[in-house]
Amino acid sequence: HTAVDLETLRGHLQQQLPEYMVPAIYVLLEAMPLTSNGKLDRKALPAPDGDALISRGYEAPQGEIEEQIAVIWQDLLGVEQ
Repeated sequence: HTAVDLETLRGHLQQQLPEYMVPAIYVLLEAMPLTSNGKLDRKALPAPDGDALISRGYEAPQGEIEEQIAVIWQDLLGVEQ
């Protein structure tokens, strides 16, 4: 097995998939955990840690409506941007 560069993987997925389908979190596994009947064992999947998140850079709101929505989210989340 070779190591996968997450940015390369994300770039490839962005070319092939709509933005909403591109994962924000990636977890490297040696093998997918399977149940006794060969299906994916979702309960055995590890929880992603903070290092697994690929964050996107800040994109300023564009237009009055986006600015108003950004202010609402800033208040709710207690952040500046």
